[in-house]
Amino acid sequence: MSETVKGRMMAAFLPGNSTAELKEVDIPTPGPGQVLVKTMASTICGSDIRCIYREHVGKGPEGYIPGTIAGHEPCGIIVEEGTGLKRFKKGDRVIIYHISGCGICHDCRKGYAISCKSPHRKAYGWQRDGGMAPYILAEEKDLIFLPDELTYKDGAQVACGFGTVYEALEKIQVSGDDSIVVTGLGPVGMAALMLAKAMGANKLIGIEMNEERIALAKKLGLIDYGFKPDEAYDRVMELTGGKGVEKALDASANDSARRLAIRCTRDWGKIAFVGEGGTCTFEPSPDIIHGQKTIYGSWVTSLWRMEDLVERLVRWGIHPEDLITHEFPLEKVDEAYALMASGKCGKVAVVFPE
Repeated sequence: MSETVKGRMMAAFLPGNSTAELKEVDIPTPGPGQVLVKTMASTICGSDIRCIYREHVGKGPEGYIPGTIAGHEPCGIIVEEGTGLKRFKKGDRVIIYHISGCGICHDCRKGYAISCKSPHRKAYGWQRDGGMAPYILAEEKDLIFLPDELTYKDGAQVACGFGTVYEALEKIQVSGDDSIVVTGLGPVGMAALMLAKAMGANKLIGIEMNEERIALAKKLGLIDYGFKPDEAYDRVMELTGGKGVEKALDASANDSARRLAIRCTRDWGKIAFVGEGGTCTFEPSPDIIHGQKTIYGSWVTSLWRMEDLVERLVRWGIHPEDLITHEFPLEKVDEAYALMASGKCGKVAVVFPE
């Protein structure tokens, strides 16, 4: 067993009243099959804001247990080993897949712990302590190697947002044959565009209400065209000779935006929904049946696909950290969550000293 890390640390908790609180807790000790990871970066997800930060409204897999350390997008370096490790060791740079499944159900054996329905399933930052602290206790089975070419801030985003959209883009088979519409240009939507561009999509169109986010996507070179919803359908038709795009992805969870994504897609096209919550109102015959369109629901990703993604990020030479617009130390975690909740930003990261 490696040298033991002992002592106390400050950790962030979300009481559900639009604040983040810091409290002192013990640094955990890894048991069999576990590691202690020194957190280097932990980014904030929109689901944290939607289900925990403002109010504890999540149910089932998104049900937050009060008193759990926040943060399900952590990345760091192993500093202590428990017994019985099979692959990872002290000194390894790692991403933590944010769902710790039972490991033996059908979905877990496929690598999709996100879909594990066992009572033993626990999500980091939701039902077990997460990454808004200097150290995080993790199961070896939940780890993904972080290549040296990627930063810790890159890795933190792979843990959720980038893995989520990569899964969806693979399902709808984005390639160089395609133009794509993405509705909702928050961090998840921009991640989708960054990856779609790397996968060869030849016309990148973003649809978003917030002009600041359209401007940011243009500044980062993620879109060729950015439209507000009221003009989007007509403009997309103009750009595509009246046919629409081959692929679309909704990251907004907005009813009208989801229908817009469907309507902007041409006959035989494919649409992925990744935005959580909300509704979708459409007319089946004119909107999908007569056009032979396919809608995919896509929820996070698998362990094996995350491993593929980090390899491809290196190959493509792209860095998820480019979407981070604001960074905070743990001492200012309340400001970090407040900014993310405002929507006046790209991705927000809490970073830790080396």
